[in-house]
Amino acid sequence: MSSPAKKRKLNSGKKQPAAQSKGLEYFFSRQKQSDALNSSAGEDGAQSSSSAILSDEELARKLQAEWNQEAANEAHTPSDGQNATPKDKDIGSIAETVEDDSMPTSASQPDQLPLATTPKKQDAKKTLSLQSTGMADDIVTTSIPLDESPLTFEPSKYVKELQEYWAPENGDASYALLTRCFVLVSATTSRIKIVDTLVNCLRILVEGDPSSLLPAVWLATNSISPPYISMELGLGGSAISKALRQVCGLDNRSLKAIYDKYGDPGDVAFEAKKKQSFTLRKPKPLTIKGVYQSLVKIATTHGQGSGEVKQRIVDRLLQDARGGEESRFIVRTVSQYLRIGAVKTTMLIALSRAFLLSKAPGSEYGTKDITELSKLKKEELAEVWSRAEEIVKASFARHPNYNDLVPALLDIGVCEELLLRCGLTLHVPLRPMLGSITRDLSEMLTKLQGRDFACEYKYDGQRAQVHCDEKGKVSIFSRHLELMTEKYPDLVELVPKIRGEGIGSFIMEGEVVAVDRETGELKNFQTLTNRARKDVAIGDIKIDVCLFAFDLMYLNGQSLLDRPFRERRELLRSLFIEVPHHFTWVQSLDATSGDSEAVLEFFKSALENKCEGIMVKILDNIPDLPLVEDEPEQPLEDTEKLSLPKTKTKGKGKTKSTAKGDGDEKSTKSRRKPLLATYEPDKRLDSWLKVKKDYNSSFDTLDMIPVAGWHGQGRKAKWWSPILLAVRNEESGTLEVVCKCISGFTDAFYKANKEFYDNGEESGEPKNTKLQKPSFIEYYGPSPDVWFEPQEVWEMAFADITLSPVYTAAIGLVSDERGLSLRFPRFLKKRDDKSIDEASTNEFLANLWRKQEAKAASSTPKNGDAEMEDVLDGDQDE
Repeated sequence: MSSPAKKRKLNSGKKQPAAQSKGLEYFFSRQKQSDALNSSAGEDGAQSSSSAILSDEELARKLQAEWNQEAANEAHTPSDGQNATPKDKDIGSIAETVEDDSMPTSASQPDQLPLATTPKKQDAKKTLSLQSTGMADDIVTTSIPLDESPLTFEPSKYVKELQEYWAPENGDASYALLTRCFVLVSATTSRIKIVDTLVNCLRILVEGDPSSLLPAVWLATNSISPPYISMELGLGGSAISKALRQVCGLDNRSLKAIYDKYGDPGDVAFEAKKKQSFTLRKPKPLTIKGVYQSLVKIATTHGQGSGEVKQRIVDRLLQDARGGEESRFIVRTVSQYLRIGAVKTTMLIALSRAFLLSKAPGSEYGTKDITELSKLKKEELAEVWSRAEEIVKASFARHPNYNDLVPALLDIGVCEELLLRCGLTLHVPLRPMLGSITRDLSEMLTKLQGRDFACEYKYDGQRAQVHCDEKGKVSIFSRHLELMTEKYPDLVELVPKIRGEGIGSFIMEGEVVAVDRETGELKNFQTLTNRARKDVAIGDIKIDVCLFAFDLMYLNGQSLLDRPFRERRELLRSLFIEVPHHFTWVQSLDATSGDSEAVLEFFKSALENKCEGIMVKILDNIPDLPLVEDEPEQPLEDTEKLSLPKTKTKGKGKTKSTAKGDGDEKSTKSRRKPLLATYEPDKRLDSWLKVKKDYNSSFDTLDMIPVAGWHGQGRKAKWWSPILLAVRNEESGTLEVVCKCISGFTDAFYKANKEFYDNGEESGEPKNTKLQKPSFIEYYGPSPDVWFEPQEVWEMAFADITLSPVYTAAIGLVSDERGLSLRFPRFLKKRDDKSIDEASTNEFLANLWRKQEAKAASSTPKNGDAEMEDVLDGDQDE
């Protein structure tokens, strides 16, 4: 039991009545009385006492009102600055304290008003300001018209002001400039606008802060290192979600609601920034260098506690991001989903033009006079741009690393010397040469009529580029330039055995194929994929491989790229030593267009030996041939050069058509040399042709990317059917939807596909799916039930290609109003050997359509309008 209330005696001797419990109302009434007395007395000490019980927001509002009143009074009273009151000094000390980075972060409610410092001029006192820091955009860069034509844009008009603005950050260019560029690029689908905006942004950096140019290029290309240097951020969605919750003061439910509405992580960050909880720490403006260095630190942090370190870096990036747009692109960059259209080709074009027009302070290379360029005709200007682009593209194809290309450009600009500065280098992979597709042997023989060529087995394996220096160090790279030396230690051990006498260094290319070591029997690609990828010990290898060499690009310090294929092949076979079932040459046959029967037999033998088909390569150069007519990347037959409707290429800046007027046809002559036998890195030419077993004149295929799906009906209600498929736009980096497909799938495939693309309806944990359409997918039809994270390539067959008013794939390449779609598309197989960057392009799709139309015109013309009435939207898969 509780003890009875004690009674105390007063001096008078009377007993005090027992104490009674007092409610909260009693204390609040006492507090109000005290506040009233203090306010009437006007004493400083009493005022401080009453203020102590105010909330941070109330205190800030009260102080701000008082300071505003004092500022208004001082505006009417002249002051020499020597009559500062004690209160003024207190205010200044409070403001300085607020700016200290060590101040703790407030965890107040999202709707709480912010406490932030407002920068003033040096002669003005520092004060606290009640304004939103979450959405405070950088107003200096937003007024720069980066999307102007480079021939009218003058970086010098803005560089001085920007440098003054960058001065507090050691002169480093602000991330706001790059964000401004990203915003403008994301807002357009015009490739011309995208290139112009990138060019102008790069020129400002070249002239204003050259040291920030390289980090800007990496950030704009959504990477921090070349593919052969493994630098993965290793951040999952949880790290970004946690950062958004901590920085913006959101709980899980609020964040999920935003994600369900917008889907894209960057858009979620943009909206969450509006609800940011306000802190007393003044954000430090982000710089381009700082953001890039933060990403590098994330990628290079490993070991115990690395997760916490990475999380702090992400948190700080989001804390310091000013405005919603910076937050949007910081999150997209961290999640490696930038998608602004600055793909490799676009960036190289932008770099070439930027260095033609601007140069860094202290550089001595010459630039083009903008006034003179403005006077040139469109064709003449295109020629100037083209020459510079070819140099930069060729340099990057031989040495694909911006860490070497950008410094060289800053030093010497765009000139022939760049090809030497960024030439072939051991242990730096060059981008491989690619072969054009032909649909049958007769088409191949027609293309190569009168030329000597070599037919080679096209093995079902993994393409490999083998580098070896004079000290015996070996590096092996994939066709995607990824380092895979650890995957093939048996090949590394094999290299000393195959080097002939006098071989110092070399770069060799071949196909790694799974084999039976005893019999030499070839195995399929699926067998090879079961081999471990990292830390493979020779004693643990269960899947044996053989390297079938087919080219030699570098020997004893000298490049062989400009040598004919016959010479390169002869050096390969005469200087290296064959090791049966370990290292050998590709099976080959030399022939001419007149040897059709021998070529057919060779093709059949390739298929019997479990190969995909054959590769056909020009053996020798033939000089002094006349210039040939311009042809697209996948050339058309003579019958396809019939008059086509005049069309404009959307976003390409040029017209791909044959202009016709009054019966006269105009054709342009190409400056490209005809069918050379040299090795052309990163190019797909008719010098190399591939004929696969599933290619024939009536059976075309496309490598397409699944991007969305609907719930099926009846038996398929629990699966995705139909599925939306897209091709890629190589110039803009977008995916263009072509058709939807329900054919060729088995129940087992449907089930596995639903597990892979899980929207979380049953499991509760979404996987590889999105609720909203990603910004880089072009589709304007009925909304699907789920959007996929693009990451697979499917091989698709179809009956024919039709013009479509619904699908916009390849719009502008064949028609200004309509895109292309497929009739009766049918799934064949997944292409596990291909990444989405190797999927079919919209230009390839357009070339197939032209070929189809040309063949139709040469036989029985079709009524296109009647066919369109039957086909409607070009999607007849149901």
